[in-house]
Amino acid sequence: MPFVQVTMVRGRTIEQKRALIASVSAAVAESTGTPVERVRVAIYEVGPEEWGIGGQPYSVARGPTAIPPAGPPAEP
Repeated sequence: MPFVQVTMVRGRTIEQKRALIASVSAAVAESTGTPVERVRVAIYEVGPEEWGIGGQPYSVARGPTAIPPAGPPAEP
């Protein structure tokens, strides 16, 4: 069973994460010939100080306007 790990900077909505899971699952299922029910996707979120771009933290490289506001914890 394929297992895909996605790491991204925190700040997407639950709807965006659900859409990402659906899209990644469909792409993996199609490209590998695996039934979509057997595809697993895990999303790992990191803060802007924990992600580096070009030797700088995301918060510095992209500026303060690029930092998504901290929202409520994701629903299970």
